[in-house]
Amino acid sequence: MRQLKDYTGSVYGGLGQLLYAYYQAQGLAIPEKLQRIQNLERFDYSLWRELLMELDAQLRRPALGLEIAELVQPKHLGIIAYIAMSCANLGEALQRYHDFHRLIYDGSPLQVTAQDGLLSIRWSELPQNMTAQITDETAIALMVGFLKHFMDFKNIRLHAVHFQSAAPKHAALYAQYFGCKVRFSQPCSEVLLPVQELSAPFLQGDQTLQQLLTQQAQSLLQKLPHSTQTDQRLQQAILTGLQKNQFQIEHIAGQLNIPVRQLQRHLQQQGASYQQRMQEVRCMLAEEYLRDPHLSLQEIALLLGYSEQSAFQRAFKRWLQLTPQQWRRQNLPAR
Repeated sequence: MRQLKDYTGSVYGGLGQLLYAYYQAQGLAIPEKLQRIQNLERFDYSLWRELLMELDAQLRRPALGLEIAELVQPKHLGIIAYIAMSCANLGEALQRYHDFHRLIYDGSPLQVTAQDGLLSIRWSELPQNMTAQITDETAIALMVGFLKHFMDFKNIRLHAVHFQSAAPKHAALYAQYFGCKVRFSQPCSEVLLPVQELSAPFLQGDQTLQQLLTQQAQSLLQKLPHSTQTDQRLQQAILTGLQKNQFQIEHIAGQLNIPVRQLQRHLQQQGASYQQRMQEVRCMLAEEYLRDPHLSLQEIALLLGYSEQSAFQRAFKRWLQLTPQQWRRQNLPAR
């Protein structure tokens, strides 16, 4: 029986579908264990590593992870991809990636730090026996490839990419792919980019997604009982804030251009509080998200600003006296 201490997290099920697509594109026989995970919401990171390393050993192809990443589609990364595609610039996209990275891989925190004009993006250290060049290069290429291919930001300028593993024979392929210096035998695997790149706007935002988010917000606002202009603006700000993971009262008051104390007094006059208003919006958003059968409870929890699924489930039970699972069974047609 596997010991708990050996568990290194899980990855999003769409990564299994990405690997399946690569096997198909190459005309390779698909392993049974890869077939078995095609309908799973998540699967163990250790299995992802095993599948990549076995394919690497079978093909012995240089920079294999970069090839696999070329096939990435938004569906392979899930809701985090669609959220990022609605962002206005690279900084906002990376912030959303940081907020929701656990949806892709929940075994190790994503670390984003700035020093000497450079932004470093890396995962906290995994046990040495659980990392490999193929896993590191695939993870980094997926992140960079997504930015280039789906966010209309083809001219992203990286400063450097670092890998822990020793330099392979075809190291030049990595420099060509990433368009920057690539160093091997480094203390950690990371992406470095100039801080000024964060403010560069995307050439084209995803207008369709922006419209959907706006329509959703407007639909929810119509259901809310409070009708003063300040209340409508507050509810709109909370909706937007939850989508951007910036929903603290100080931030919301700043968006409304009024002092925090003034906002608190306005709500007190109604016998309410900021926390109550936020929970009202969260409750309605939760119902909207639960109507989408493709969203997992973990994804919904993070979209609503909860760090843990259990906290969302407890809150939902307080709101509606039903668990999210019970609400779904009652409100969605049986499949």
